[in-house]
Amino acid sequence: MPPKLGARVRLLAAGDVNKNDPNDARSVAVAALRSAGVREVRPDDHAAVLKIWSKRYRDLGRTRTQVVCRLHAVFCELVPGGFSKAITAGQAAQVLGSITPPDAVAAARCELAAAFIDDLRGIDARIRETRKKLAVAVQAAGTSLTGLFGVGPVIAAAVIGDVRDVSRFPGRDHFAAYNGTAPIEVSSGPRKIYRLSRRGNRRLNHAIHMAAVTQVRHRHSQGRAYYDKKLAEGKTPKEAMRALKRQVSNAIFACLQADARRAAARAEGPGGQPGNDTVASAAGSHPRHRLFGQATPGPGHHPTTAVSNPAPEPAAARGRGSHSSIAATLPSAQPQVQVERPQRSEDERPGGAARRRPHSAARKARGQESLRKPPGQKGTSHAAKKTGGAP
Repeated sequence: MPPKLGARVRLLAAGDVNKNDPNDARSVAVAALRSAGVREVRPDDHAAVLKIWSKRYRDLGRTRTQVVCRLHAVFCELVPGGFSKAITAGQAAQVLGSITPPDAVAAARCELAAAFIDDLRGIDARIRETRKKLAVAVQAAGTSLTGLFGVGPVIAAAVIGDVRDVSRFPGRDHFAAYNGTAPIEVSSGPRKIYRLSRRGNRRLNHAIHMAAVTQVRHRHSQGRAYYDKKLAEGKTPKEAMRALKRQVSNAIFACLQADARRAAARAEGPGGQPGNDTVASAAGSHPRHRLFGQATPGPGHHPTTAVSNPAPEPAAARGRGSHSSIAATLPSAQPQVQVERPQRSEDERPGGAARRRPHSAARKARGQESLRKPPGQKGTSHAAKKTGGAP
């Protein structure tokens, strides 16, 4: 249950709105019962594994940044001007080896810098190990996100771990609002103004931002062509980057939907039932079994089908040509059950029109005889009928 949804129910309720455990429990229960967008509780799947290793990779990156910043601070006191560029463990060790401490204070600083270099090497080794685990987990997920330019195992793991079930988003616009790539309208009157959104999942927004930056850095990518197009339209570099991030968000959403459809198709399996190929779910049969003729399976396969010695067909039914009545019988140990079908008219039966043709002439002749006047019988003429019987 989202905390904001429960808080809104509590604040808009009448009566006691103080924040305490009973009021919080009641507001959460009311929000869960009346809200249509509440997600169902589901067991953890492979997306949880990706989220775990993605968080581990993110935490190691933050720790490395802290160690590098502390190492830069120590070098500023050992070397005039410090180390101006991005530093690695090998470069730091090379610089530290060229320093001769003149006193005890400088020697202590050199020992501290050496300790930071050892920490940096250990963190780099753990980052490489975590990256390998992320690549294996993403490959096991079978996602198509890695096919997008600028999206590697690290970004794919971050996206899948935070999104998990893409079906909870009705469309790509909702997904863009969730990850913060959709602008916010701040219009007033005739002025239509949109500003940058600070809402949404910032981890997912950062992953999309890194993919967009990677595309911009490579001139042969489609993202760079789109970025240059927006610049030619008069947009600022930041506005062009925001537009590119929205396009990357749409592409990621399309890949996630395609992955969900493939996963659903694999889960259904043959016949709509996963792991079951004995009978089909629609007609209760299998393609290897014939449904008609003498090759129909016996009672062992279909208990309700006819046995090998069916009851003789009535003569009246045989006289109807190829359209005889169908009787479903059970094994001999059980009484026979006949299925009654409603009688159909001559027009509805097959060949009814053909059987009616030989008798059409006879019926026509009988109708003409009935219209003829018997000899000696006098009838009123048509003119007499008009005049009321007068000649």
